[in-house]
Amino acid sequence: MHATLEQMTVWGLVSEASLLVQLVMLTLVLASLASWYLIITRSLALGRCERLGRLFLRRARQTPELAQLYRQGAAEGDDDAALERIFRAGYAEYAQLRREPGIAAEAVIEGVERQLLVAISEEEERLARGLPLLATVGSVSPYIGLFGTVWGIMNSFIGLSQVQQATLSTVAPGIAEALIATAIGLFAAIPAVIAYNRFSARAGVLGARFYAFGNELQGRLHRSLQGSPSLVQAA
Repeated sequence: MHATLEQMTVWGLVSEASLLVQLVMLTLVLASLASWYLIITRSLALGRCERLGRLFLRRARQTPELAQLYRQGAAEGDDDAALERIFRAGYAEYAQLRREPGIAAEAVIEGVERQLLVAISEEEERLARGLPLLATVGSVSPYIGLFGTVWGIMNSFIGLSQVQQATLSTVAPGIAEALIATAIGLFAAIPAVIAYNRFSARAGVLGARFYAFGNELQGRLHRSLQGSPSLVQAA
C-alpha cells in the first residue's frame, strides 16, 4: 500500500516501489558510486601526472647531458611519471642504436622516433583509463532511469484502473516513486558527463605535451649525433 500524501518520504517511496523499479534504482546507485570512484582516482592521477611532468621537463632542460639524466631516472615504479617514461624509452633506443657499427645518424633518429611514438601511445592509453565507463554511465543512466519511471507510472495507472474513484492521494505516491528513478539517473549521469569532458580535455593537453617533448628530445639527440665523429662519417 502506498504512503499517504502526509507520510510520503523519499525512503518510503523507494521501499514501496515495485521490485523492477528498485532494481533500476540499485543499478543507478552502483553506477554512480563507480563513476565517483573513477572521478576521484583519475583526478588525482591526472593531477600527479601533470605535476611530475612539469618537474621532469624542468629538470631535463636544466641537465646538459641526457646520459646523466637517464642514469638519474627511476620512473619504472611510478605509473604517473609519464614524461620520464617517454624519455627513458627514447633514450634507451638511442643508446642501443648508437652502439651498432656503421649505422647512419638518420637511422638512429628514425628508430628513436618510432620508439617515442610507441611510448607516447602507451601513455595515452594510460590517460584514457576509466573514460569509457564514465561515458557509458553519462549516456545510459538517464535512459535507465526513464525506463524505471515509465514502468512505475504504468503500474500506477494499472492500479488506478482497479479503483472506482481516483484521487490525488492514490495517484501521487505511485508517480512520485517512479520519478525518483529519473532523479537518480540524472544524479549518476551529470557528474559522469562533466568528468568525462574534463578528463578528456586534460588528457588531450597532456598528449600534446608528450608529442612536444618527443620533438624536443629528438632535436637534442640529433644535435648530439652531429658531434659524434663516427656517426658523422657513417652518414
